[in-house]
Amino acid sequence: MTEPDVPARRPSEVAVDARLSRRALLGAAAAGTAGFVVGGIAGPLVTRWPPDAPEPADGASTPPAVHPFFGAHQAGVTTAVQEHLHFAAFDMRERTDRRDLVSLLRDWSYAAARMTQGLQVSPSGALGGDPEAPPDDTGEALGLAASGLTVTIGLGAGLFERDGIDRFGIAAARPSQLEPLPPFVGDALQSAWSDGDLGIQVCADDPQVAVHAVRNLSRIAAERAAIRWSQTGFGRASSTTAGQPTPRNLMGFKDGTGNVPVEDRAVVDQHVWVPPSSAPGWLSGGTYLVVRKIEMLIDDWDREPLTSQQAIFGRTKGSGAPLSGGEEFTAPDFATRVDGAFAIDRAAHVRLAHPSNTGGMRILRRGYNYVDGTDTHGRLKAGLLFIAYQRSPAQFIAVQRALATDLLNDYIRHIGSAVFVLPPGASEGGFVGETLLG
Repeated sequence: MTEPDVPARRPSEVAVDARLSRRALLGAAAAGTAGFVVGGIAGPLVTRWPPDAPEPADGASTPPAVHPFFGAHQAGVTTAVQEHLHFAAFDMRERTDRRDLVSLLRDWSYAAARMTQGLQVSPSGALGGDPEAPPDDTGEALGLAASGLTVTIGLGAGLFERDGIDRFGIAAARPSQLEPLPPFVGDALQSAWSDGDLGIQVCADDPQVAVHAVRNLSRIAAERAAIRWSQTGFGRASSTTAGQPTPRNLMGFKDGTGNVPVEDRAVVDQHVWVPPSSAPGWLSGGTYLVVRKIEMLIDDWDREPLTSQQAIFGRTKGSGAPLSGGEEFTAPDFATRVDGAFAIDRAAHVRLAHPSNTGGMRILRRGYNYVDGTDTHGRLKAGLLFIAYQRSPAQFIAVQRALATDLLNDYIRHIGSAVFVLPPGASEGGFVGETLLG
């Protein structure tokens, strides 16, 4: 592949380390020659870009476990939730400008489009470049399939304006709802697990594939952006399709029984995607991402009797059925009484989180369990990386406020929080964010 010419830049504007410049040039070349659709939404999903992506098997439109990167919406939102996660929040470095931001999103989109098809980040990859230079690809995914990899990119509030400074010339395009979340009862937020100019959600059915993607996207960022915080996750803590069995969280309960079903397009359009009628126009087809790192007080929880645990959730631990009776997917009956008392406690999690108690607000959950080893007292540092998509952060706020008296609050602490706005999907050969920055 011939390396393209790029415009000369002032020394103070050089944002890519020389060791990684070849990768940046490859990304810029791909983005610069593709022909962007600015302000529009791409048509049918593209399953075979870059050009050297493998052919679909047996004439199938999408190879097994391969998700297209380009399309009307970003993948990784309504995609059937995968088994593993690596989430990373980035901050743009000091003295970066709009050109740095655009080039970064182009380079990330180029590499992501390749990796999601089971390819290395560039044609030369881990082995085909100059042997006297660092390889373009770190190589730990060599021989591994795409494994359902998705890369989803979000923009944080600080990217639009920070300390009154419009660093990238996009303050006027900031969505009015992109604001820090209000304080909630029981918050114990830590800056080390909160916020970020950019957020990348990487999901795959192979943990090494997910880690490889974040590792290489971080290298591609070079001197333009650096990781602020990251978290790996496993054992998806929600199901998003009817064909997926409901998984269990680290407290042993089925989690996400009442999640938004992605097969129901009407429900998804109502609760997840930003409609064309909303402002700003560049966000049409996008969504809002809320990330909360929730620490579970596992040792305290494990000392609770089974009957107490079930009363706290309002469901049986085995089948996941509501305590009012039935099976897992039986609608809870909050009026049912047993021996004069409500079968489902007034402060049970299932009652307070139910749409009947949140003004009809619903969110699409894609959370993951995490374990970060043990603390100095030998207690497990574990919990849930709660991930939710909604057309407005107001939906999450309504749900979280409804949980203020939740019995579960004695066993969890929210230690991290971030909100990102997700642009719509990129056009073929384009980049995520092109409707805003193109």
